[in-house]
Amino acid sequence: MPLEHSPEVVRELLIERVGARGDGVAAGPVYAPLTLPGERLRASVAGDRAEFTEILQPSAERVTPPCPHFGDCGGCALQQWALAPYLVWKAEQVRAALASVRIETEILPPFASPPHSRRRLALHARKLGGRIAVGFKARRSWRLVEIGVCPIADPQLEGALPALADLAAPFFEHPKSAPTLHVTLTETGLDIDVTGVERRAGGLSADARMTVAERAAALDFARVTLAGEVLYQARQPIVRLGKAMVALPPGAFLQAVPAAEAAMAAFVAEAVGAASQVADLYCGVGTLTFTLAETAAVRAIDQSAAAVKALAAASGSVSGLKPITTEARDLVRRPLLAADMKRLDAVVFDPPRAGAAEQAREIARAAVALAIGVSCNPATFARDARTLVDGGFVLRKVLPVDQFLWSPHVELVGVFSR
Repeated sequence: MPLEHSPEVVRELLIERVGARGDGVAAGPVYAPLTLPGERLRASVAGDRAEFTEILQPSAERVTPPCPHFGDCGGCALQQWALAPYLVWKAEQVRAALASVRIETEILPPFASPPHSRRRLALHARKLGGRIAVGFKARRSWRLVEIGVCPIADPQLEGALPALADLAAPFFEHPKSAPTLHVTLTETGLDIDVTGVERRAGGLSADARMTVAERAAALDFARVTLAGEVLYQARQPIVRLGKAMVALPPGAFLQAVPAAEAAMAAFVAEAVGAASQVADLYCGVGTLTFTLAETAAVRAIDQSAAAVKALAAASGSVSGLKPITTEARDLVRRPLLAADMKRLDAVVFDPPRAGAAEQAREIARAAVALAIGVSCNPATFARDARTLVDGGFVLRKVLPVDQFLWSPHVELVGVFSR
C-alpha cells in the first residue's frame, strides 16, 4: 500500500539512511508491501519502497493470512486483507484504469474465485542439499520458497506436490537447468509441461527421458512434455468447456480457475443475447466458443493452430450446437477487417495481456452493433476501450473477475454497444 509523505506518517517510520537524498525517502508515495491502508508502521525506506519491521496500529480490515508461507512466498500479496474491502479495491483498479482514458461506466460487483480453486500452477524446482524441492520464488528474490500447502490451489494439485518434486529430479541432468513445472489439473489427470531445461548441451539424454517416463507412469500423471515435446502420455488431457470435452494441446492456454471461466462465459453469453452470428476472436481452445455456440453460429479465430485444431476436433463431437467455423490467424498482423464483420451481430475479443490494439481499430470501424471485451490487463483494456468509444461505441458495464486470488491482478469483461 502507498504511504504518503505527510509529517504524521514519516514520524511513524523508522528511516534507514540510505538513498541519494540521505533520508532515503522518495519524492512521491512510498509503497509498503504486505500492509493495508491506514496502518501505522515502523519501516525501513529506500527510494519508493518500504519494508515494515513493526505494525504499530493495524487496520481493522487486517485478518490472519491462511497460508504459513505468506510474507516469504512471492505468490500472494494480499492474504492479510478481509475479503469485502479487498474486492472493493479490485473493482477500483478497473475504475481507475478506465478513468485514465476518460471513460465512466457501471462497475458490477466482482466475481470472487474461492480458495483451493486454481487448476494451474507454475512451480519452480530447485536442488536443496541432496534433494529436490518445488515451490514459488520468494518475494523480490530468486530464492525458492518450498511449499507444502497452497490455499489457492485445488486440493488435488496441493496433494501432488511431493510427487511433482519426484518427477522434477531427472530434469537436473545439466548443472545449468532450472526447471519450471507448468501443471494443469484436467479431467483425466495432471498435465505437466516442463521448461527451463538447458538445451545447448544436447538437451535431456535418453536415460533421463526414460527416467521421466518411468516416474510419470508410477505417479499416474496423464502427460509430461518438455517445452511442448511429449516425453510421456498415458491419457490425453481433457477439459470441459461448455458442453464440449476438449483435448488440450501441449502448453495450451487455459483459464486458471474453472469457476471464473464459467462465470465469464455465462456473462458473455448473456451479453450476446439473441445474436445469431458471432465472432470469437483470440478464441484459444474454446474458452467462450462452446457456450456462445449454444445460441449462435460462431466464427472462432486464434493465432495458435494447435488450439484451433483442438477446438475444431471437439466441436465435431458435440450435438446441439450452432455451426462453429475455425481459422488459425495472427490477429495482430492480420486483424479481422471491418468489411469481414458486415454480417456479424456481435464480436467477442479475449486477447493476451498486450491487448487488441490492431483488432480494436477494425471493430471500431465496423458496422457491428455489439462488442464484448475480455481482458487480463485493465490498462490495455482501457486503451482498446477508448478506441471503441471513439468509434461510436458506449461501454455499458464491466464485470471485474478476481481469478488470481490474493494477488494485485484483476481480470474483467466489458460490454460495448452503439
